[in-house]
Amino acid sequence: MIIVYILIAILMFGLLIAVHELGHFVAAKAVGVKVNEFAIGMGPRILHRQKGETEYTIRLFPIGGFCAMEGEEEDSGDPRAFGNKHTWQRLIVLAAGAFMNFVSGVVIFVILFSGTTSYVSPVIAGFMDGFAAQGEDGLMAGDRIVEVDGHAIYLQEDISLFFNRAGEVMDITVVRDGERVELEDLSMPWLAMVDENGNPVLDGNGNQVLKRGINFTIKEANVFDRLRLAWYNSIDTIRLVWVSLGDLFTGTVGLRDMSGAVGIVTMMSDVGTQAQEAAQATGQNWVAAVASSIAYFVAFIAINLAVMNLLPIPALDGGQILFLIVDKIYNLFSKRHIPQKYLGYINAAGFIFLIGLMILVACSDVLKLFGK
Repeated sequence: MIIVYILIAILMFGLLIAVHELGHFVAAKAVGVKVNEFAIGMGPRILHRQKGETEYTIRLFPIGGFCAMEGEEEDSGDPRAFGNKHTWQRLIVLAAGAFMNFVSGVVIFVILFSGTTSYVSPVIAGFMDGFAAQGEDGLMAGDRIVEVDGHAIYLQEDISLFFNRAGEVMDITVVRDGERVELEDLSMPWLAMVDENGNPVLDGNGNQVLKRGINFTIKEANVFDRLRLAWYNSIDTIRLVWVSLGDLFTGTVGLRDMSGAVGIVTMMSDVGTQAQEAAQATGQNWVAAVASSIAYFVAFIAINLAVMNLLPIPALDGGQILFLIVDKIYNLFSKRHIPQKYLGYINAAGFIFLIGLMILVACSDVLKLFGK
């Protein structure tokens, strides 16, 4: 079965990279940049067709593609070269790839939530026995939680995320009877789950299940709710990437917590297996459940790629955008531009750095796979 997930992962990245490059291509054509070649796939050409100034090719390995623009990394005398276009035009072209990945993720989420009939809202329905932080100075049934420690709450899942990051004391903002109420330094200890007979509820690993003790309201979903859920999941994915990057830079997580190709295939396999087991346990169509879970994962990766590509790292679109900004500042003071060839040198260095990082992460993934 793992072979299937490897093939799905290859296809997923191939499609997402191709969509990314399509964004660059469409934007380049729209602002009048000369495109020498637009390729689907990498490696040797297997099909090609010249149409106007652009060669369209399909290449052997389905692992992405590229949009080769005139004067992208070298100086060119062609007035339609990328480097000779206005800064705002180049910014549009560079950002278009990430924009397309983001749109892809949003579209997948819209499709996934199109059949949703109900959802859990961040409105409190009640509390477990033993929950102490309730009352006028605490939480009350009917409160809509809108912030946890300054983080906006869009979905009920956001509450779980920021509750877990906060520890046992946190600041919570709720909307109560139409008014915002600030609840500072609220103590929210974990409560042990028990069944109707008072016996502890255990998870799949035999550990007692712990909860914060809040029950949330289930609401019927209309068409606007479905669109809202798709949009909020997209925004939450962006925020989760930034939270993860913040943890990485602050040292909260390390290299072993990052995932590369091996880790992504493993996570995809876990997602598919869990969806299959859950569907079979409830008598549902497990193929549809697995497909839905994998599609959700693909949407998550698509938006991740959008954010990561805009980071100011050489060889990524964000690095090239940073180069444009530096060049613009340099031009304001010197009335000259930084030669495009230097962008090529910077991108080469960035490419080497990224390859090295990918190798380190891949080694970490393999070690985790074997439990070391």
